[in-house]
Amino acid sequence: MTDIPTHHMIYGYCTDYITGETLVDTDDERYRQELARAMVEEKGWAKEDVEMRLNIDTLFNKQFVASKITLTLSLNGKRCLVIRYAPGSLVTRERSAVAAARVLDATCQIPLAVVTNGRDAELLDTYSGAVLGKGLDAIPTKEEVRQMVDGLRFEPYDEAKRERELRVLNAFDVEICCAGAPCALPNVKEG
Repeated sequence: MTDIPTHHMIYGYCTDYITGETLVDTDDERYRQELARAMVEEKGWAKEDVEMRLNIDTLFNKQFVASKITLTLSLNGKRCLVIRYAPGSLVTRERSAVAAARVLDATCQIPLAVVTNGRDAELLDTYSGAVLGKGLDAIPTKEEVRQMVDGLRFEPYDEAKRERELRVLNAFDVEICCAGAPCALPNVKEG
């Protein structure tokens, strides 16, 4: 594990609820682990239905960005829902969540996305971008998705529009730390 200086409070290490991996324990990671636990214990998803920490890497205008998808959920082996956690305003996260759902899976657009800050959430239709529900209770259970599945579309994303969505991710997900510069790399003074 790389020791990277950070402006986040680090409490030590924790164990990922889904994968069993050892992770750096931060406030944000605690929210992510609480969300993963809730998806299994309260929302009825099996651990095997959940993929943790998937990335979409982009490089535009010399700016490399690794967009993180907190959780990706599958029903009957088909990805149907992405969940993106980040602190702060939900409305500022909607567009990048939709973009991630459109390009993450090479076989089809993932039809549902959730943005959450751990205290609130929005469920989004990734074809229209419409908000389908608000609040943590809007995050669908496995049974709710099973009931919705016949009305969901799993179509390949238009390849001509793919680069636009990747550019959206690159622009929205660039990480600038609170000091106004990119966060420090190992052995480099933080910005």
